[in-house]
Amino acid sequence: MRIAVINPNTTASMTATIGDAARRVANPSTVIDAITSSMGPASIEGYYDEALAVPGLLVEIARAEKQGAAAAIIACFDDTGLDAARALASIPVIGICEAALAATSFIAQRFSVVTTMERSRLPVEHLVRRYGMAGRCTVRAADIPVLSLEDPQSNARDRLRSEIAAALKDDRAEAIVLGCAGMADLALDLRREFSVPVVDGVAAAVKQAEALVAMGLSTAKRSAYARPVDKRYDGAMEAFAPSAMGV
Repeated sequence: MRIAVINPNTTASMTATIGDAARRVANPSTVIDAITSSMGPASIEGYYDEALAVPGLLVEIARAEKQGAAAAIIACFDDTGLDAARALASIPVIGICEAALAATSFIAQRFSVVTTMERSRLPVEHLVRRYGMAGRCTVRAADIPVLSLEDPQSNARDRLRSEIAAALKDDRAEAIVLGCAGMADLALDLRREFSVPVVDGVAAAVKQAEALVAMGLSTAKRSAYARPVDKRYDGAMEAFAPSAMGV
């Protein structure tokens, strides 16, 4: 099967990290297409960035389905544009936050998400409540800009480690969820360092996408995820009219 793993920001180096993490856990017969959005912010940190990342994401979702992807993954922990993507596509679309929380719930009663910036913590808290995990999950911010994760001269990884240590001590967390797709390459080392499960949402989403495809399941097209109603879209949004998107 072919799975499109879409980075909704425009930083190609982060897409490479995400793609590597996805391929490490994918079945040998699964082809991972790691795709960088062609428009939007360089990183997604807060509601403004998230909103402006959605159009580029939807273009890539539509293109991936037309090119034969069996499933798509949105590789941002805000689950950027997830509902819109599911309405657009027929194939399963997985958000890495939802995937990570679901996977972690199987192996720990209490766990903590460690994300990047404080402005990202509140959107993730909203997702935790939406996915029914509020009673089991604490969300922490390590105060690190997303792009600093790729800078070996920054102290981003040390701050991440400090926040994980605090979560294990103060939250009594039994497992840690990495709250940014840009952390995907750190999961294994952190698991060994802290001797607890450390869950990367990219890996979790790949395995869940494979399972859905293997079961022959696709996105429901009734009610919430019904196909968009075709109508005129004006101005800069003209190209996003459902008919123009091929819906």
